[in-house]
Amino acid sequence: MPSPNVDQDAVIVGGGFYGAAIAIYLAKRRGIKRIVLAEREAALLTRASYNNQARVHNGYHYPRSFTTAHRSRVNLPKFVSDWPEAVARDFTKLYAIARRNSKVTAKQFERFCREIGARIQPAEPALRALFEPRLVENVFRVEEYAFDATKLARWAERELHEHHVLVRLDTHVTGISRGPNGTLSVAMQSRAGDNERTSCRYAFNCTYSGLNQLKGDFPGTQTALKQEITEIALMKVPRSLENLGITVMDGPFFSMMPFPARGLHTLSHVRYTPHLHWNDQSGSDPYDKLGRYPRTTRVDRMVRDAGRYVPALLDAEHLDSLFEVKTVLVKNEGDDGRPILFEKHPGLPGCYSILGGKIDNIYDIFEKLDAEQFEVSTSSPGREQ
Repeated sequence: MPSPNVDQDAVIVGGGFYGAAIAIYLAKRRGIKRIVLAEREAALLTRASYNNQARVHNGYHYPRSFTTAHRSRVNLPKFVSDWPEAVARDFTKLYAIARRNSKVTAKQFERFCREIGARIQPAEPALRALFEPRLVENVFRVEEYAFDATKLARWAERELHEHHVLVRLDTHVTGISRGPNGTLSVAMQSRAGDNERTSCRYAFNCTYSGLNQLKGDFPGTQTALKQEITEIALMKVPRSLENLGITVMDGPFFSMMPFPARGLHTLSHVRYTPHLHWNDQSGSDPYDKLGRYPRTTRVDRMVRDAGRYVPALLDAEHLDSLFEVKTVLVKNEGDDGRPILFEKHPGLPGCYSILGGKIDNIYDIFEKLDAEQFEVSTSSPGREQ
């Protein structure tokens, strides 16, 4: 049976890190030649890929989800090897265990780290002295890194250009429908309001918080999603904290991480970072809600509580806040796990929905895609971006 005529072999919906990395994977490792990546913003990696803690996890954060912790341990060295120029390693990372309201004790945390093979050692006295001993049971030095989203964006731009992926910025994909002869029809709208349709064999929905906002024949994800409007505070920390990252475990506490893209630190708090949450549903666009949200900062409450544990944080200066929609799987709310979402839609053959909760989850996506059979076009893209 002859192959159907299509405009493209694959359309990637969403130009964050996942969308860009999947487009590059398809071109480099699967030999797919005609690929379009559509991004509704004016540049790549400017939404959830940028507006986050910029943490490259190594498992420590997930003592209640062994699977997530183990996958982080497996994936971190790969990420550091593949994107060394984007990984910041020039700081000391500390995990502290709170005496009260923590869901793990210091001994349990040490045992958990040994079980997943994560390096851990007691922090030096000078570092322990930064913490209020009446509130902190123990402090550990660990191996955990940060990433610079602007450098990842430059990598994506280079690779996409080199592999002839056609990047369409300021382009909103509005729907995916069944086309003739087993093809897919992808509806797009430019920022200027121009509408067009592109036929393809495969479509990859990598829109993160917008996964369920596509129209046409798109059925939505079977996995239930929860949306949160979150605030990550950007701080100029005092000199004593400049070369540190700090996480207090495990419950309603906080984390402070270097943010290489701005030369500042992020401050997030389990209690105050989430501003608003709701169960995701089609027709309720999370990005519209974010656009209407007043964005009143809660940084004073973050600093006041974090300063109880690390008094030097009371002298930190708030310079900005990153407000974004965070998407999590409802089934993992209890254990704080961050598995991937990888769904094929039987009623829309060739269409995939993909979501990862952490940047290193990209390798879990690659493993899923390795198992898929893709029909490869024999024609060359031969086009300018």
